[in-house]
Amino acid sequence: MLGLLAATTALCASTTSAFVMPVRPLTLAARPSSLTSSSSSRSCVGIPLRMVSHPDVDNEYKRKLSEQRRWTKSTKQLATLGPVSNTEEMIEKLFLAGVDVFRLNFSHGAHEEKKALLDIIRGLEVKFNHPIAILADLQGPKLRVGTFEHDKVILVDGQSFRFDLSDEPGDSMRVNLPHPEIINTLQNGDTLLLDDGKLRMTVTKKGEGFVDTLVNVGGALSNRKGVNTPSVVLPISALTPKDRKDLDFALSIGVDWVALSFVQQPQDIAELRTLVGNKAKIMAKLEKPSAVQEGVVDDIIMLSDGIMVARGDLGVEMRPEDVPVIQKQIIEKCRKYGRPVVVATQMLESMIESPTPTRAEASDVATAIYDGADAIMLSAESAAGKFPVESVMMQQRVILRVEEDKAYRKNLARSNPQRLEKSATDAITNAAREIAATIGACALVVFTARGTTVLRASMGRPGVPILAITPEIETARALALTWGVYPAAVETRAEHETFPDVLRKICSVATDKGLANRPDDLLVVTAGLPFGSPGVANVIRVVPASGPEDWVVGGDKNLNTI
Repeated sequence: MLGLLAATTALCASTTSAFVMPVRPLTLAARPSSLTSSSSSRSCVGIPLRMVSHPDVDNEYKRKLSEQRRWTKSTKQLATLGPVSNTEEMIEKLFLAGVDVFRLNFSHGAHEEKKALLDIIRGLEVKFNHPIAILADLQGPKLRVGTFEHDKVILVDGQSFRFDLSDEPGDSMRVNLPHPEIINTLQNGDTLLLDDGKLRMTVTKKGEGFVDTLVNVGGALSNRKGVNTPSVVLPISALTPKDRKDLDFALSIGVDWVALSFVQQPQDIAELRTLVGNKAKIMAKLEKPSAVQEGVVDDIIMLSDGIMVARGDLGVEMRPEDVPVIQKQIIEKCRKYGRPVVVATQMLESMIESPTPTRAEASDVATAIYDGADAIMLSAESAAGKFPVESVMMQQRVILRVEEDKAYRKNLARSNPQRLEKSATDAITNAAREIAATIGACALVVFTARGTTVLRASMGRPGVPILAITPEIETARALALTWGVYPAAVETRAEHETFPDVLRKICSVATDKGLANRPDDLLVVTAGLPFGSPGVANVIRVVPASGPEDWVVGGDKNLNTI
């Protein structure tokens, strides 16, 4: 430990402030009564709570118990809101069950409904004093066939079937495909998948305004079923006119993240960035084979603020055995580039109808966590299923079980990525993580303006929660998606406020959040001075939860200067 501290002191001396290690605490009499304890052993585990009969205290007990569970997990949870989860009562239940981010699916519902949901979530933020992220998921280009004269046809293996631009109702030999960009792009040998991959066809002939195909895998095909083109990159924007209207509305009401569906190439993200600017974070949904090609996927990740592994359409257009490998590769790359990554689609699909998942589904959720994903998501399970709250709680149970496994920590440590760029900020961040492990700290506290330093801290997957302190509520909300990070919006730029004054604030926040339960619980703090310096960390401090004035440093009790 002495070697580590000596190295850290030397490292920090090269920046604007030295690392200060506390020598011994003052007496308990000088500490706030709320933090006094008779126990002599340090423990970062939540204090047991006693159930009482008064309803108000009863609710407070449940709230604190929920918060303690929340602080014990690092992997975050997303839940999609829908018909069964659109009331204030249900949304609060989902939040208390563990949801960190709520997804608004713009494929369904009116704008007024989305605004009502956002208002409910913002109300919960105030009620529980806890930032909650809101993700607006844009529909993207939905490619569909036209209609049939009798609503449905049966296609048999080996027959010929034509797609054309005629508006006439279809039959067993042809149907309208109202997407000239598809017909103009397809070539002989290209593959078409219909109805989520249930039917498969190969292009055999191309003419003016039509393509003929051979039915490889037949079946029933009905009105307006979806079309996938796994073998080609279509010359279309990932943003439809509907998406642009939805985007304008989502930004106007203040969502925190915008997800772009069916990303094919980096230019799709660049186009969205010009429209979004700094109004929200951008998440690329990877669900097309062209987007996960080596090199292309790296560029998409770098241009995005976050990534979603959308395994639904990805599983349609790619071989099933490839999807788990792609998932692992994407997660690894996201950790390398410091971008939060969400694993989504069919995680607990059976819980739409059943109160318990299959063992395979539980294993699927666990695999995503073992892989190092920042977050896992529920879709229909929480939006339209019979057991939305149970689905969230089941995900949390799997999270907690995996994260207590020693193999999980070993896997994270073994796959800890090396930063592509090396800076003093990275060195400070890494040193803080090692110090926290050495002294048994209860949390890393990271001051941040835009979230950059917090993302760097999360990349290292520390063994304690990361308390992100920011004066910007927008930054706090966006960070709710990131592994191990629990954000708090705290004003740190008040005039005449000293660094010790700010440290007292964060000690109070750590106590209120349940991160610290004893007066001598330790917090490792990193900050960039002067405050507001984006992406900079040049100070490390270790403080007890009872406040910086409770430490004697080098025999000098005056901590007004660092």
